[in-house]
Formats: sequence, structure tokens, C-alpha cells
Amino acid sequence: MTPQELEAVRARLETFAAEVFSCFARADQRRWGERYVRGLLTDGARKSMEPMAARLGVDRQGLQQFLTDAPWSHQLVLAELAWRMDTAINPAAWVVDDVSFVKDGEESPGVAPQYCGALGKTANCQVAPSVHLVTDVASCPVNWRLFVPEGWDAASPRTEDSAAVAARRQRARIPADITHVPKWQLALDMIDELCCWGLEAPLVVADEGYGQDGAFRLGLTERGIGYVVGVRSDTALLGIDAGRTVAPYAGTGRRPVPRYRDKPRSAQQIVTAAGRRALHAVTWRAGSKGPLRSRFVALRVRPAGLRIRRAHMGEDLPVCWLLAEWPPGESEPTKYWLSTLPADIPLRRLVRLAKIRWRIEHDYRELKTGLGLDHFEGRTWSGWHHHVTLASVAHAFCTLERLDPKVPAAV
Repeated sequence: MTPQELEAVRARLETFAAEVFSCFARADQRRWGERYVRGLLTDGARKSMEPMAARLGVDRQGLQQFLTDAPWSHQLVLAELAWRMDTAINPAAWVVDDVSFVKDGEESPGVAPQYCGALGKTANCQVAPSVHLVTDVASCPVNWRLFVPEGWDAASPRTEDSAAVAARRQRARIPADITHVPKWQLALDMIDELCCWGLEAPLVVADEGYGQDGAFRLGLTERGIGYVVGVRSDTALLGIDAGRTVAPYAGTGRRPVPRYRDKPRSAQQIVTAAGRRALHAVTWRAGSKGPLRSRFVALRVRPAGLRIRRAHMGEDLPVCWLLAEWPPGESEPTKYWLSTLPADIPLRRLVRLAKIRWRIEHDYRELKTGLGLDHFEGRTWSGWHHHVTLASVAHAFCTLERLDPKVPAAV
């Protein structure tokens, strides 16, 4: 925002900040919180500490101390934010995704050579899963985790120099109980935390980075949460008609038990076998260049991966939707999803929910290009979590301004 635009909304920003930062025990922390968010909202090429302090006309050391050293809980702030935004947005889904931060050096917490979505290749970066409340018209991140690679876990059996890792963790002030955890587990932890805060998940949407892992899908099912998640084309599946049968008893040894004897097929094989005649043209939303439209097929299947089979040992495998997109002109389907949404759900709604993940790219783009999400230059665990939390507060304020019909469309 320009200084003039920010001045026009300053009263609303101060009211919003007072509500979100009401968990701060001290008045000076509430003031610094509002100032930091104001700094993130103000126009400027860099949203790191020194240029922000200069634009705000405040003491840089005070701002630095509030962000890095002040003992305030980012979870309490995120809880306040989640409660407020859940009411304002009324989400159709919780979307799980992750964002990467390219870094130089080895001292920023969690930095390591790993896949960097921002560059589309392996690079030295941090990776952070997040959970967003989403509808077709609004969205907001309300929970974050910083991924800790195995190289940052002194207790990992793959760590060659545990003393050096422990020293690096101490410099980054990473708490002792923070260890390497797979991203899908971090996602489930965030979902559990949101539920503990009193929110109720309408359903969870994720790309194949999370959906491909059977443990993630099982975790959602165990929690009673429906999902639409991306999967790879080689995901093992059985047809809806597959059933458990018992082999004839030979008269010696253990009696045969019921089991699936059909050979699993890949998602690609099942959709290809259904053929182009099973496709339906679906328009799921209006895009910037006109209606978004493609061809889809939805089939009832049973997931047949090893983890799923083990979890349902002696039971029928669950039935779910296999959704595939097969655009005109393509020789084969291009995207696949599995979903536990009801059997009678209309195809258009199933497609719309699978595609609702587009809002996350909008959030990350706004957070990075406008609100300085990736401008944090500190090297501490708490500092990083404080910064992304305050960036989320700034993003939420922009979202509320856009949703308010009485506010001119300037945010």
C-alpha cells in the first residue's frame, strides 16, 4: 500500500491488530506487532528489518528485539487469526501446501539442499508447509510449520556428526523437541492443532506431494475428515467390483482367508480403459481470460497400495473417487485425484473442489511479492515463526478489506 492508502485504512488496521494481538501480555508488544504488520503492508522493495524500520520511523533494535527475542507465542496469534478468518471466510476447504525460501549459507534454521518449488529444482532453501482456509473468492494461511531436514536432526541415524549438528541447532535456537518429521505428518499436526483451536475441517485438499502418501490419506480418514488429494498416475487401485474371495481348501495346513486376488492397476490404466467416451466437459469457475473448462472422468475405485492394504487387513478396502483430467488434444490424462467425498456428489462440484488449490498460489504470490514473506534475514527458529505469523496477519487484513463491500477495491 502507498502511505496514503495505508493512512486511509489505519484505524481499521489498528482495530484488527488489537484483536489479533490481544493474547500479548504487554501493551508495548501489541504496539510493536501493529507496527511490524504496518511495515509489511507499506510499499517498499524490501520488507527486511532495516528498511522497514526506516520507512516506519521507528528504532530498528526495538523492532528486531520484538521479532527475534521477545517471548511471545506465535501459536496464540495464529489461533486468534484462525478464529477470526474462519468466520469471515466460511471456508469450503482447508488446503495443505508448502512454500520454499531460497537461502545462502547453512545457518538459517532448516536450510538444506532440497527440492525448491520456487525454482523448480533442488536448491539450498527452507521449506514450510502451511494450511489455508479457502473458498473460490478468498483464502488465508492460518498455520505454519518449518520443515526440519534430517541433516538438522542430531538424533537421526543418518547424521554423521551429531555434535556439529547440535551446535548448529543451538545457534539457530531450535527447541530440543523439534526433530525431523515428514511433511505429511507436519500437515496432520497442523490440522490437529486447528481442530484443537475449535475449528472444524469441511474437507482437506492437497496436491500429490501429500496425497500420494497413503499415511496422509489414512490419517485424514482416521480423523473423519474428507479429502480431495492429488496422486500420481501410477497409484495402485482396484476396480469397484473387486472383492475378497477364498481359495479352495486343500485339506492340509491353514485354511485360506478372504483376500483380494485381482491384480491392482494404475490410475492411468483404469482411466484409459474407461476411454474417452466416459469423459464429461466441466466448467468449474471463471478465470481471468474466461471460463475454465476441461474434460474429466470420475470412477469409483478401491485404493490398493501396501499401506492401505495393511491398515485394512481382514476388511474390505474402502471405496473412493478416482478423478482424472483428460484435456482435449492430450493423448492421455494429465492429472489424477483421489477423494472420499460422498458417492452422490455432482461431478462439477468434485472438480471445483479438486481445483480450489489455485487459491494457494494466489496466497503465496501475494505473501512473497507484496508482504515480504521471504524477506526475513534472521537465523533463529522463533524469529522465522514470528515473521511468517505476522505476514499472515498482514495478508488476513488485506483479505478482510477485499471482502468488505463498504471498502473501495484498493488493497
